[in-house]
Amino acid sequence: MEFNLIITGVGGQGGLTLSRIVGNAAMAEGYRVRIGETLGMSQRYGSVLSYLRFGEEVYSPLIEEGEANLMIALEPAEALRNARFLSKKSTAIINAYPIHTATTLVGKERYPELEEIMEAIGRICPVHMRNFQEEADRINPRTLGVLMLGYAFGKGLVPLRRESLMDGIRLTLRENLWGANFRAFERGEELARG
Repeated sequence: MEFNLIITGVGGQGGLTLSRIVGNAAMAEGYRVRIGETLGMSQRYGSVLSYLRFGEEVYSPLIEEGEANLMIALEPAEALRNARFLSKKSTAIINAYPIHTATTLVGKERYPELEEIMEAIGRICPVHMRNFQEEADRINPRTLGVLMLGYAFGKGLVPLRRESLMDGIRLTLRENLWGANFRAFERGEELARG
């Protein structure tokens, strides 16, 4: 078994934390885990890309183009920017909540319409797109990644046990953040069933 996960978003959205939660969960199940990160100004809404691979024999953190099993995109334009990792065997879960950069706000770049993003990625692989941020905001805005992870798990797209993912949350986050993140994970599961 080998699983390749791409987590993409912008700085401050918690993509790196999410990769650590999944990585800790996979290690709890005895898998070999490799994480790689590409950061554009991660504190200031720059692009953030995490590669996470786990399995019995995984040696490199890098994921080849077209080799992702799952993409969790915390920001829609970042999903498009990293679509090269997707193929027919992939699934993309995209947060339909645009974060405009300085260049799109001043009109130097055009931000693509959400429908365009969905259509472009939908030509490559199955897409689940909705405003997950709106759901996370009801719990705590910083739970976005965990809520999307709960959704992915609820759709059967994460080959790890639920208890391991809960352990991943416990091992990665401070104790005072556990409750909100457990609730976010459960809300993601509910949305997946809904």
